[in-house]
Amino acid sequence: MSESLVTVSYIGATILFILSLGGLSHPETSRRGNLYGIIGMTLAVLATILGPRVTMAGVPWIIGAMLVGGSVGIYAARVVKMTQMPELVALMHSLVGLAASLVGFASFIDPSMQLVGAEKAIHEIEIYIGILIGAVTFSGSIIAFGKLSGKIGGKPLLLPARHWLNLTGLLIVIYFGNVFLHAESVADGMLPLIVMTVIALLFGIHMVMAIGGADMPVVVSMLNSYSGWAAAATGFMLNNDLLIVTGALVGSSGAILSYIMCRAMNRNFISVIAGGFGTGGGTPAAASGDAQPAGEVTAVSAAETAELLRDARSVIIVPGYGMAVAQAQHTVNEITQYLREQGINVRFGIHPVAGRMPGHMNVLLAEARVPYDIVLEMDELNEDFPDTDVAMVIGANDIVNPAAQEDPNSPIAGMPVLEVWKAKTSIVMKRSMASGYAGVDNPLFYKENNRMLFGDAKKMLEEVFVALKS
Repeated sequence: MSESLVTVSYIGATILFILSLGGLSHPETSRRGNLYGIIGMTLAVLATILGPRVTMAGVPWIIGAMLVGGSVGIYAARVVKMTQMPELVALMHSLVGLAASLVGFASFIDPSMQLVGAEKAIHEIEIYIGILIGAVTFSGSIIAFGKLSGKIGGKPLLLPARHWLNLTGLLIVIYFGNVFLHAESVADGMLPLIVMTVIALLFGIHMVMAIGGADMPVVVSMLNSYSGWAAAATGFMLNNDLLIVTGALVGSSGAILSYIMCRAMNRNFISVIAGGFGTGGGTPAAASGDAQPAGEVTAVSAAETAELLRDARSVIIVPGYGMAVAQAQHTVNEITQYLREQGINVRFGIHPVAGRMPGHMNVLLAEARVPYDIVLEMDELNEDFPDTDVAMVIGANDIVNPAAQEDPNSPIAGMPVLEVWKAKTSIVMKRSMASGYAGVDNPLFYKENNRMLFGDAKKMLEEVFVALKS
């Protein structure tokens, strides 16, 4: 395949990737978006393999690597549960960062890259920045994987003078960058490159360790952006236009998504990176100076919950991570179908940071085949809660916490939340009275119009469904 034909193929792949992003923006077109992405990636890979840059001797190695990677991907797609999807995404991001770093080192020691003057300086800057971004993405994603999977606690690790440590690390990276650019040989340049890589790895670890559990959805989208910029940096190092364009697409879309997530939490992006709020699930956050929520909790049974739903004319369901853990989305859909058959208006309220990754709840509901037209965003539903008979919260906590509006000293003060307490009756499904992932107590539990349905979400919902039908 000629160089011009490869370029045309890359342009086609780029267009398909853009269409893929557009399709993924809405559940109804998400399948089409995935298909566009698959076709685009297939076209890009074939154009690369058949292009003039790849020799016949290298084709078996590429095919072997693709078979190994494809086998791992197929296995992961078959065995990974939907509740494990956030940590899988973080792990995939780490691989992009690792690839960018390895490509950077390979480009630096490649004997065929005999550049001089400005070209040499530009190429070395690309290598240095590419490895820097890749190393931060790799180590940060590994820590995010550990936090999301529960292998590392959600409590933020806030080291003394951590900002000064970060600043010192940045200055060292800049200094060794200057040393690297003035290195006379590969051997001379390897030491500053390794030092920078170690600092970048430590920075990635420190950055994500300092972020609290409540900010993890922002971390996932942020790492998605980093992985895109790492891919773009790899494209510069390899002089591959497609990698540059697609990396920029992923990087910019991830950055926009991070901004949207921060707005949804009333958080400043820099403050999230500098160190988030919150502790591990179930552990109270630091006291804000006010008394803890007081009042009596009213518990209900599955039969009583079914009676409240049966008598309602309007129901809003707010899913959260507890629904994902219990794999209760299919039972939720069965209850929804039954209630709608009885003429009850049932809708779902989705908070932008519900779950552990952007769109987590949307994916679960789509998997259970909940109709797209009744799955609405927070801003579309909040005004309807006063006219709602029953607001049912399934495993969510922080996103329905009235302290965000009522307590100016709360760690989540100002965060937009679903105002379920304004419904005539709210029902919260939880295993216990433990605080949410942000570690902030929830006054909703003590509201006069609130009821608590304790137990595993799937088990209790199945009992509710049986009671409804009987």
